[in-house]
Amino acid sequence: MFRLLPKQDSFYDMFEKQVSTVDQSAQLLLNLVNDYRDLDDAVFKVRTLEHDADEIAHSIIRKLNTTFVTPLDREDIHALVSAMDDIVDYIENAVDRMELYEIAQPTEEAVKLAGILAEASSLISQAVHQLRDIKHPKVIREACININRLENQGDQVNRTAIAKLFQMHDNPIEALKWREIYDHIETAIDSCEDVADVIESIVLKNG
Repeated sequence: MFRLLPKQDSFYDMFEKQVSTVDQSAQLLLNLVNDYRDLDDAVFKVRTLEHDADEIAHSIIRKLNTTFVTPLDREDIHALVSAMDDIVDYIENAVDRMELYEIAQPTEEAVKLAGILAEASSLISQAVHQLRDIKHPKVIREACININRLENQGDQVNRTAIAKLFQMHDNPIEALKWREIYDHIETAIDSCEDVADVIESIVLKNG
């Protein structure tokens, strides 16, 4: 049954629930690399959040498919939901590889990348919560600008990290492990920029 005039808040409620899984997952990763004592617990919590994020994403898409009038363009809703879901997926991949590869201790670069990701995720949360008041987009635009800045920082840190790995001639297997972990964290940061791009598009269309 199609609902002609949906309650506008329902979509925003779901966006905010989904972005909460993003923010929580990024914070868990940051806490883990700063205090690497309970990897199993962190993996369990991130996997739980990834499952929650998937369920919320599926609920939003189902609602999108059964709602005639939506508060934002359908393609923007779909892109926003997919990009946020990607962030949690890549965070789960990172912690999963730490467990799978029996990583003994995080590197300095992993800590830096996780910090950038956590900051970007926090800004995404701010921007998503402001979508309800899109007629006053200053906070949203500032958040998106800072997310783009953080993505550039992430690229720089990742390049430094990869350069160091190529110097690990005595332990190439460890270098390969970390290259994959860095890639997942850096891609999560890239996905934060994808979210910012979608939100900027929404502001332009609806501001």
